[in-house]
Amino acid sequence: MGKNKLRKFSEMAEIDFVFQYPFAELQKGPFPLKGKWHEFFGNDNPITLELGCGKGEYTVGLARRFPERNFIGIDIKGARMWSGATQAKREGLGNVAFLRTSIELLPAFFAAGEVDEIWITFPDPQMQKVRKRLTSTRFLEYYRQVLRPEGMIRLKTDSPFLFTYTKCMIEHNGIAPTELTDNLYSSSCLSDILGIRTHYEQQWLDRGLTIKYISFPLDHTTALSEPEVEIEFDTYRSYSRGVIQHNIPAPDDNIDEK
Repeated sequence: MGKNKLRKFSEMAEIDFVFQYPFAELQKGPFPLKGKWHEFFGNDNPITLELGCGKGEYTVGLARRFPERNFIGIDIKGARMWSGATQAKREGLGNVAFLRTSIELLPAFFAAGEVDEIWITFPDPQMQKVRKRLTSTRFLEYYRQVLRPEGMIRLKTDSPFLFTYTKCMIEHNGIAPTELTDNLYSSSCLSDILGIRTHYEQQWLDRGLTIKYISFPLDHTTALSEPEVEIEFDTYRSYSRGVIQHNIPAPDDNIDEK
């Protein structure tokens, strides 16, 4: 591990609203704030999670705009999270926290109904593996374990593949979207909250790509199943990932958000 990453991890260890709990850490004992996040924030305000938060731009941006809500950014890659955590500390934002862990482990960190809303901002579309898509029914079952009934899922993505898949998935399961657009910045859906732009989002906008957005409520009773659909793959990737090579199986590792 490079000196820069070591420095960032060391600095985050000193921030009292950053919690670093990869799977190995959970083996030492249960997470102490499960079911007690409102006590941590010192209020009963709604809690929003941002999954795959990367550098934390969206988590911090939401916290600035909505001081009456609490926001928790979640990502497995702590070196990226450092940017948002240190920015929130500099600004003295009291409604922000960051959690370094795998998204599959959400039920280990939050009690049933403790979360009001989940944002998924620009995840890897995982075109090769359904089970790794963050809007797949597999992940929706994880979200159900922590969301309040009818809690909201909000997806913001550059990927035509993931957008189409998510539309098909909710239609197949009888879930009606509350908002849906394949061109956010030319739609009536656009609002101040949707105008927060992450590092990767700006890259795609600069390349002339459109941003897609979909939101929908998630109940706790509907039996979910995957749609049987063929969806055309995206033909690009972010700058750091290069060009897609089709028909090459993806490695079966942890979720890798953009």
